[in-house]
Amino acid sequence: MTSRRPTVAPAPGVMRTTGWADYALLDSGDGRKLERYGPYTVVRPEPQCLWAPRLDAAAWETADAIFDPSDEEDAGRWRFQGKPLEAWAMSWRQARFNARFTAFRHLAFFPEQAANWEWLEARIRSQIQSEAEPPRVLNLFGYTGVASLVCAAAGAAVTHVDASKKAIAMARENAELSDLADRPIRWICEDARRYVQREVRRGSHYEGIILDPPKYGRGPTGEVWRLFEDLPELSALCAELLSEKASFLILNAYAARISGAALAGLLSDRLADRGGTIEWGELALAEEAGDRQIGLSFYARWAS
Repeated sequence: MTSRRPTVAPAPGVMRTTGWADYALLDSGDGRKLERYGPYTVVRPEPQCLWAPRLDAAAWETADAIFDPSDEEDAGRWRFQGKPLEAWAMSWRQARFNARFTAFRHLAFFPEQAANWEWLEARIRSQIQSEAEPPRVLNLFGYTGVASLVCAAAGAAVTHVDASKKAIAMARENAELSDLADRPIRWICEDARRYVQREVRRGSHYEGIILDPPKYGRGPTGEVWRLFEDLPELSALCAELLSEKASFLILNAYAARISGAALAGLLSDRLADRGGTIEWGELALAEEAGDRQIGLSFYARWAS
């Protein structure tokens, strides 16, 4: 194993997600964004959109679903044109997954993560070319499993961990939709920190780790997760789980008070003797036409 500190990129980068067949950011402005999810158009709040929309009002007013926010963070209610919409299948390359309207304004996956999916897919395929065994990937806070399915489709053996039984059920459903249910994917419903602590005690190792924690959350038996208080410990434990042949650790965070620079500093500290490189910056959604983009989360990623 190389014994030197990773090289940290001197400046941030922007990982831009552009539209694909089943998704597009059609327009944005006046604190909202207009998106296409498969056959449906959707309006959601986005305070960062300080500019004026480019499309006329009719494009927004005739959307199939509009989320009206309440005073509570991320809370509100959906309004539909006609009958409320049920779940429907979408895809990104080989991964297929159900979109559905949640009580927290998103649609059971985060389209801006497509830039991460592309990077993960390329990283895993590159590793498979040089190793006989499939790389072991740990996906913490895995939610409905799109990143897990992307990794499995690329050839990885995946351990998917989430504290929500409902999210695990949706992830399994998405694996069936993707014809990936027979791939080596372990579905673990458990508090991420508790699972990682046990894996460290067992001496387990992984060639890649995806760490995408919420700002706040609860485990299945009442465990409390707070990003700023708990991420330093969890990232240190994840560093212990990386094998000698580890290829990546990617860290993503949506909290407004965090930054890519902070995440990069944390990884540099936790991976001080691993060598490699650390890139960091912002994850953004790009409009279908024009040059506007919306920064939605921050990332840092280590590659060997």
